[in-house]
Amino acid sequence: MGFQQGFFSLKGKTALVTGARTGIGQAISVGLAASGAHVLLLGHRDNLDETKAKIAEVDGTCETVLIDLSQTDSIREQIKPVLEDHQIDILVNNAGVIYREPAVAFSETEWNRVMDVNINAVFILSQEVGRGMVERGAGKIVNIASLLSFQGGVFVPAYTASKHAVAGLTKALANEWAAKGVQVNAIAPGYIETNNTEALRNDPDRSKSILDRIPAGRWGSPDDIAGAAVFLSSKAADYVNGHVLVVDGGWMGR
Repeated sequence: MGFQQGFFSLKGKTALVTGARTGIGQAISVGLAASGAHVLLLGHRDNLDETKAKIAEVDGTCETVLIDLSQTDSIREQIKPVLEDHQIDILVNNAGVIYREPAVAFSETEWNRVMDVNINAVFILSQEVGRGMVERGAGKIVNIASLLSFQGGVFVPAYTASKHAVAGLTKALANEWAAKGVQVNAIAPGYIETNNTEALRNDPDRSKSILDRIPAGRWGSPDDIAGAAVFLSSKAADYVNGHVLVVDGGWMGR
């Protein structure tokens, strides 16, 4: 059939993006809206005004969905009315938390909190939203993984374990759903200028050691991730299944 104009257009699609308030989630939300999608901004507090304003600047449309993803017992009930009102064509599981502590001192409470948001909520939403996609024979799920889906990191055992699990779940769902017309993939951002990396960027020695290893010579911006998300959400990625796309300025190739 060949390449067609509009392969990257998301016009007429509805996307649900978790963790849409700042950083990568905000950039992805704006990118999807600019490509034509109506975006449901999922956050746990009604503080999404900045993201809504940025979407308005690109003449996009959006609305908010308030769900606390750390309360995994209530996610299914809270997402039900959203699925009744909307056909979700694109799900971006971006929301995540990180907690830094040496492994010997890492509390069970923090371990469970990180796991609930970073992987348990990802599975629950993928299952609930994915059910409709499978029934319709079409849909895109984009999970946000990490370089720590491949590496061990330091002082972040729960985050590392959760992001390894995100990569594994991405492949597992792709194996089940690819033949049903649903593409499940992930993006593994490198070192991006977000709230989660602020401590690293504020440490001159650590920041320099990171920059020295990145062939691109700079920290990434959230917008660098948005383009990858638009691609994986579009018709252009119809034959991309179970892939973890690294967007890292060349870090993993070093």
